[in-house]
Amino acid sequence: MITGLGAARLSVTKQSSMAPLGAKDFLSVLDLTHAELDRVLELAGRLKRDRGAGHAGPGPLAGQHVALLFDKPSLRTRATFVIAIHELGGEIIEPLADAAFGSREALADVARSLERWVTTAVVRTLGRERLQQFAAAAKGLHVINALTAQEHPCQALADFLTLQEHVGALAGRTLAFVGDGNNVAASLAHAGAMLGVHVRIASPAGFELPDEVIDAAKAVARSGATLTLTDDPTEAVTGADAVYTDAWASMGQEDEAEARAVVFRPYQVNAALMRSAGAKALFMHCLPAHRGEEVTDEVMDSRASIVFDQAENRLHAQKALLTLLAGQ
Repeated sequence: MITGLGAARLSVTKQSSMAPLGAKDFLSVLDLTHAELDRVLELAGRLKRDRGAGHAGPGPLAGQHVALLFDKPSLRTRATFVIAIHELGGEIIEPLADAAFGSREALADVARSLERWVTTAVVRTLGRERLQQFAAAAKGLHVINALTAQEHPCQALADFLTLQEHVGALAGRTLAFVGDGNNVAASLAHAGAMLGVHVRIASPAGFELPDEVIDAAKAVARSGATLTLTDDPTEAVTGADAVYTDAWASMGQEDEAEARAVVFRPYQVNAALMRSAGAKALFMHCLPAHRGEEVTDEVMDSRASIVFDQAENRLHAQKALLTLLAGQ
């Protein structure tokens, strides 16, 4: 199935990259306007250059506390948010998961208590409804989605920052995602449509991108962006600027791992599939990678692989996001 996302173009008034975001929270890429998404990437690039040059700059989070609420394991998300908050001058509190997400009290009461002490909460939880309930309860608290089962918007910010660094202007480029139509794929579809990127997603039957994600991407597309859905990995990657994959079984799906391995085996990103993409195609993965499953060592360790650039850029994208939210 091919879904055309139109050729809508926006007339955007130039704004300072430090202007605050319009939304209180960042629960989805869709919470940003097109101009705001551009500004996040622009500011992330500038903060990265400043950090490399040893310029600390002002601390927009000075005097502020940020709560990290993680009820699921994390390496890259937790580490990069901790470093980002410290480098922006903020302080971190990390309530235990069973205190924040357990049965001791209503989730809304947790949120309303935290907003009396902290300015921002970074929340990683599988249930989107829990995240939305938390954000709605605390009117004065910025809430950032650090992952739900439906979306992974911070990852998408880092991914497109990375792709932009390697290929230049994003509009008109093609990103192929091979694997489950999961939270990462959803956020890539959202952000890609907003940035004018052609996104192709190859998934086996029964594991396609949800209709609600397709509809949302169509609604925010610009610069002729298209979304192509197929069950053929070779069709998806041919001529793509980058080939992206993710684990076949995400967090919360561990009991499905064995069955999924059988279904997804033809969707492995290996040397043969990368040859179909073309000699200049890049390889991307949000990590952690299951080597020998969704990707081979040969591809992970190849010169085409930019997976650790993606991991690094989580820091810079999240610093930009925190900075712009702090401006409210």
